[in-house]
Amino acid sequence: MILDTNALSAYLDRAPDAVQIVSEAREIAIPVIVAGEFAFGIARSRHRELYERSLRRMLDRCTVLDIGIETAWHYAAIRLELKAAGTPIPANDAWIAALSRQHSMPVMTRDSHFDFVGGLRRRTWQ
Repeated sequence: MILDTNALSAYLDRAPDAVQIVSEAREIAIPVIVAGEFAFGIARSRHRELYERSLRRMLDRCTVLDIGIETAWHYAAIRLELKAAGTPIPANDAWIAALSRQHSMPVMTRDSHFDFVGGLRRRTWQ
């Protein structure tokens, strides 16, 4: 399962439902885009060092998904599909969706706009 930024945050904050979903997953992957978004968010935090340690530990335990040329093809297809349907999503989320399709993995997120992406399965928590 791929963690979106809000899912990673919920997991690291020990939200019970998020922890349960992650603990039941066969594999956990974090896109490099999510790592960057999370790093940006914690860079401004007064608890930066604590959050950086948590992020580094998590990245050591998970598969980090990089962007490659195959991802770019999925990204382009998704952007075209969403544009034609009149349902664009943020660019970073389109990259995450592309990785989801490429690796045939669901995305754990609270962002319902991922539902506009065909062939993508979304998991969420309470």
